[in-house]
Amino acid sequence: QVQLVESGGGLVQPGGSLRLSCAASGRIFSIGAMRWYRQAPGKQRDLVAAVTTGGSTNYVDSVKGRFTISRDNAQNTVTLQMNSLKPEDTAVYYCNAEMSTVLPNIRNSYWGQGTQVTVSS
Repeated sequence: QVQLVESGGGLVQPGGSLRLSCAASGRIFSIGAMRWYRQAPGKQRDLVAAVTTGGSTNYVDSVKGRFTISRDNAQNTVTLQMNSLKPEDTAVYYCNAEMSTVLPNIRNSYWGQGTQVTVSS
């Protein structure tokens, strides 16, 4: 069974840091882009950051300079380092990856179960 499993969420004070990790497991031929999304209560799920297979990254403007996305292709993992956290960063964070799991040349989108990040004093 192919799955993405996130870890690292929690409660942190404003200005603090958290590191989210996501590991892909199962029968995987290849992984394309890997992304982090977040969804605050009552709001839609929004893209936060993405990283390509080659390591190119992009971020939503609100997290630029504070968050860093990285991946380890050998370990099939993606990490989101979050610094200078603000209350408005509070949300459930979801890992997303484009993975080929049935046929080598066809990728589908997979989601993790989500991990709660709460920024509050």
